[in-house]
Amino acid sequence: MRYIDKLPDPKGEAAVLGTFVHRILEDLLSLDASDRSVDAARALARTLWDETRDDDDFLGLGLSLEDTTSFMWKAWRLVERYFSLEDPTAVDVVRAEQELSVEISGVPFFGIVDLTERVPSGLRVVDYKTGKSPAARYVDDKLSQVWLYAAALAETHHEVSEVRLMYLTSGPIDRPIDAEAVGEAVDQYRLTWDLLCQSIDAEHFPHKTGPLCNWCPYVDLCPEGAAEAERRYGPRS
Repeated sequence: MRYIDKLPDPKGEAAVLGTFVHRILEDLLSLDASDRSVDAARALARTLWDETRDDDDFLGLGLSLEDTTSFMWKAWRLVERYFSLEDPTAVDVVRAEQELSVEISGVPFFGIVDLTERVPSGLRVVDYKTGKSPAARYVDDKLSQVWLYAAALAETHHEVSEVRLMYLTSGPIDRPIDAEAVGEAVDQYRLTWDLLCQSIDAEHFPHKTGPLCNWCPYVDLCPEGAAEAERRYGPRS
């Protein structure tokens, strides 16, 4: 519905909040190491807020004055939490917000890496997360994103030695580079691409329902999703 039918996909509050916090951290880590202070982050947040509050995605949330204040405090608490998890003056930045456009296993890949940094073992890929950290059984699934970043960077002749999911709510999940895990992520990416191409050729897109159907922007256009949402949460208003 988003990519084929080109229907609007308004961002939710969590996504807009995540983008705002990511921009603050990106600009903070772009400063000289000695300038990466809480005061500097606060100044950056003020400047970026002036842009964010006029952004269409933020305006589309339709927040009240009270909710807007809550949004701002949620964002700042995440930034403060970052300072409690890591000393930004000690981060040896290679690139922040690096765009990657390569082919992996013959499949086009585009992604934006939040941070690559030098560490004693070599090069670490970091992906900042503003949501809740996953339960243990879901960690491998979440790591697939940074394994793909590692594969993409290898295509640009940058060998990654570590990956990190930095959950600002709870702390980092670190892993040394794992060739098998990278290979599995690439194989799954290849399979997803092949299935997508098959669906496009057949013009058939099977639905996949689940607990998030109730929050899907297209639920009212999807009978299966609407039925799933009603089954789980009751009639929609």
